Amino acid sequence: MSPAPAPTAAAPLPAAGQDLAPRGADLVVRALEAHGVKRIFSLSGNHIMPIYDALLETDIALVHVRQEAAAVHMADAHARLTGEVGVALVTGGQGLSNGAAALFTALGAESPVLLLSGQAGIGELGRGAFQEMDQAAVARPMAKASWMVESAEALGADIARAIRIAREGRPGPVHLALPVDLLEQRLTASQPAVTIEPPAGTPDAQAIAGRLARLLESADRPLILCGPALCTPRGRSAMARLETATGVPVIGMESPRGVNDPGLGAFAELLAEADLVVLLGKALDFTLKFGGPLAVAASCRFAVVDADPDLLARAAKAKGPLLVERVEGEAGSVLAALAVSPPAPAAVRASWLARAREALAFLLAAWASARAASGRIHPVELCAAVRDFLAGHPHGTLVCDGGEIGQWPQAIVKTQNRIINGVSGTIGASIPFAIAARLARPEAPVVAVMGDGTFGFHMAEFDTALRVGAPFIAVIGNDARWNAEHQIQLRTYGAERTRYCDLLPTRYDEVVRALGGYGALVTDAADLPAALAEAHASGLPAAINVMIEGVPAPVIRRG
Repeated sequence: MSPAPAPTAAAPLPAAGQDLAPRGADLVVRALEAHGVKRIFSLSGNHIMPIYDALLETDIALVHVRQEAAAVHMADAHARLTGEVGVALVTGGQGLSNGAAALFTALGAESPVLLLSGQAGIGELGRGAFQEMDQAAVARPMAKASWMVESAEALGADIARAIRIAREGRPGPVHLALPVDLLEQRLTASQPAVTIEPPAGTPDAQAIAGRLARLLESADRPLILCGPALCTPRGRSAMARLETATGVPVIGMESPRGVNDPGLGAFAELLAEADLVVLLGKALDFTLKFGGPLAVAASCRFAVVDADPDLLARAAKAKGPLLVERVEGEAGSVLAALAVSPPAPAAVRASWLARAREALAFLLAAWASARAASGRIHPVELCAAVRDFLAGHPHGTLVCDGGEIGQWPQAIVKTQNRIINGVSGTIGASIPFAIAARLARPEAPVVAVMGDGTFGFHMAEFDTALRVGAPFIAVIGNDARWNAEHQIQLRTYGAERTRYCDLLPTRYDEVVRALGGYGALVTDAADLPAALAEAHASGLPAAINVMIEGVPAPVIRRG
């Protein structure tokens, strides 16, 4: 961050606990308390120090990170695992621009995040203020909404509005810029009441479910596809109940690999056979190959339920007369209502459900004997060890980063609790994700599988994990390259043109040991189970540096 300018001779503010009119910062933290916020992820800076001071009068915990994007990634992971709004707090200028970069991941994951950023005071805007920028405009393309609070009295109401927007409809991140002079301002009148805004009214979920049930009764091979907002632990439980109630395959989609998501087995062949696809909060986008003939049958009908009218219009444009139902509605409510009033049973759908479950669980038989040709460790061997470790900790959480290595655990390791990078395709978030996951679920271990390129994004957050007591296990697939890009070069340009994507076979385990954590180097697959057990037993943030063969991510096809 840039150094702060020399302070002016202004008198210091009295402590928040003194018998004085509250400051704007006090209104901010009381509004957060009223909404049940128990933890804030933050990196300090000039413009937000009044909030730090106000937090001393609350029971809200502050997790102080080492880089602003990490704070937003942590808030994102917290929201996905708990269903609460995740709150991040950063300072102005580059503090906001660093943090806002991570909003794109939360937006793709449909994660309800509130990013609060301090900024230059309203009284100084347009005059060349310290770190002055239009912060609301910077964040707006990566958020559901982004604006600057314009008066101290409005701080509480604007936070209530932001939290409502983050939660309702298609969830997602919201940004509020908080001018520092408003945070420091003493409110001249009695403190405004803290309000909680109810969600906007939604269409009758039961009526929508009835229409979908009739459509499902008319189909022989229907699929119900759910979007990222439902791919949470709670959402996946609801999807399982819906599948049991309807006899229709219900599938969550949250991966940027889409129809080629290895975590969905042979999903691509199911989609190609479907005669009706119901999209519950699932965008018709690149992950479904835009619903084109390469992904679905030419006669396949579509029904779309979405809170976003723009996405409904996009689906109508893509499918035309094959879009037999489109309705604005909240996907989670419709999902629950459909489970209560399911379509009539049909023998043909029972056979289809059995086929679907078999296809989704399909793994290539060759993986059972997969070994690295180079004398290193194959990703399958790495993931088999992680699978076996988490089998002994059924309430544990799996975190998968992106790139080639991230696809292997998604295919092989099945857990109740999982966080992946999401539809945005971002890499680098797994270390912050893992810290937030352990804080949210301290009773069970967290294992994060990532590549060596990914590790470099947020390695300093091992320091954060130590300070806040959030041990986790980072399993680093180290092939000494940016492998996803290397594979693109290999496929597209040939082996002789695979340049610029090399890394060093760095001892990342020693980096973590130097930061105070546990580190282990593994060069033999037989040593992986012991390394995982020792890392867990250490009670420290841990890095297991696994020297792997750099192979392409799996694409699963039968036959």
